[in-house]
Amino acid sequence: MKTLNEKLLRDVLALPSNLRTVLIDKLIASLNVPLQREVDELWAVEVEKRVEEIRSGIEKSIPSDDVFHEIRKRLKK
Repeated sequence: MKTLNEKLLRDVLALPSNLRTVLIDKLIASLNVPLQREVDELWAVEVEKRVEEIRSGIEKSIPSDDVFHEIRKRLKK
């Protein structure tokens, strides 16, 4: 098995850099599919929690104009 892995690595490293980049992108994407689903589910739960907090009065929303005004003010410092 080790020799197969070594051969695969040698073959991949022998590819032109543009093809190695494509391969890397595909390999990374294959790893992130389940992870992205989990992240999406966690965000959905968080959004529901925040909506409920606003509806119940636990938290208050801030108008976006106020938020961006404050950001611009802080960036000028």
